[in-house]
Amino acid sequence: MAELIPLDIPDTPKLTHNITWFARALRKAGLPVGPGRVIDAIRAVEAAGFTEKRDFYWTLHACFVSRPEHRAVFAQIFRLYWRDPRYLEHMMSYMLPAVRGVQEERKAGAGEKRAAEALLDGVERDLPEGAGEEDGDEVEIEIDASRTASSEERLRTLDFEQMSAAEVAEAKRMLARLALPVKPLKSRRTMADPYGHRPDWRATMRASMRQGGEIHELKMKAQRIRWPRLIALCDISGSMSQYSRAVLHFLHAVSNNKGAGWARVHAFTFGTRLTNITRHLRQRDVDAALAAAGAEAQDWEGGTRIGQCLHAFNRDWSRRVMGHGAVVLLITDGLDRDDSDLLVREMERLHLSARRLIWINPLLRWDGFAPKAKGIMAMLPHVDSFRAGHNIASLQGLAEAISQPQDVGEKARLMAMFSEAAAEETASEPGPKLSSARSIGERLLAGARARPLPG
Repeated sequence: MAELIPLDIPDTPKLTHNITWFARALRKAGLPVGPGRVIDAIRAVEAAGFTEKRDFYWTLHACFVSRPEHRAVFAQIFRLYWRDPRYLEHMMSYMLPAVRGVQEERKAGAGEKRAAEALLDGVERDLPEGAGEEDGDEVEIEIDASRTASSEERLRTLDFEQMSAAEVAEAKRMLARLALPVKPLKSRRTMADPYGHRPDWRATMRASMRQGGEIHELKMKAQRIRWPRLIALCDISGSMSQYSRAVLHFLHAVSNNKGAGWARVHAFTFGTRLTNITRHLRQRDVDAALAAAGAEAQDWEGGTRIGQCLHAFNRDWSRRVMGHGAVVLLITDGLDRDDSDLLVREMERLHLSARRLIWINPLLRWDGFAPKAKGIMAMLPHVDSFRAGHNIASLQGLAEAISQPQDVGEKARLMAMFSEAAAEETASEPGPKLSSARSIGERLLAGARARPLPG
């Protein structure tokens, strides 16, 4: 039986108790903190002493922080747990931004909300020494957690644009728990597999040559499997700002979910220009990741040039990231004022390069949605699936669209509506001259009929 390492615990282990709860808060925030690191931290504090706050901070930092993206979260939890005597009020101000008078008005920095969620996770938790001792008449804040399941169900179907600040914060936490699983693809290449279903004659003959030409065992092989890539093109123009922020939270969760099956996740934003934010979404802290992505993308809430941005992607990035059976998510409302011919060409090229092209459009939330805009008419024939993306439930339905190649979403219904509108216009206005919208529609429908269905 292995002997346990002796650990001297003082008679009044208040500091040990607080370090243990501090480590639990770090673990709730996503830091890989285990019992071994807690023991190391207690011994390090015992060796370094507790005379200077700066020394105490860096002692715990050396024991608990192992990655650069963990520094901001550690700093916020340390400040709230050890250094701020009114840390509970600050945490409530981060978690409930609608409550005024608790803290000065300012935006929470990277890691602050994550730290507050970790520290408020428990119901009964010992507070550090001095917490709540400054004012005798403190206002007690109570949170009613009843009917949580029903509120989450209502939040799943609530439009992102209709959410309040508190509902947006809760929706972001729900998006962080979503997953987008994918099935592996079968490759034409094979590999040795004793349980395979195809005989490997070359391996069998090579083994027989080692046995003097006698065949003692029939070698088998099976098809290799490979995982596809996920490419996300997210519109960040003014009409898509609220939806794009929610989608980027979802993409951050997918990028950091290592067991979902995707080979790699590439993310791009576009408005008036194309920006690659893939490396920013790899950060574990969602606040820091989106802050870095927003700093690099200079066209937030600006205009829309879908055709030009798709041209830049097809020219500069398509050959680099579109291999391995890539699935492309195009998140945009399709409202574009550029040349429709350019948009048709670039959408067709993007469709030919991708294994599946799924268009997520928040405008589908309206029952009376019709493909009347030029951008929508130009893009619709060149997508495999056309789905809504205005709430959490619609984003959860993406897994079904990706796993089922025959899923087309609302494309079939809208294409039928588009064909009927073009036929009615042709019947009502006979003559050699066609309107611009009808001519675009007939040209796109002809291209869609000529294109074979995806296998």
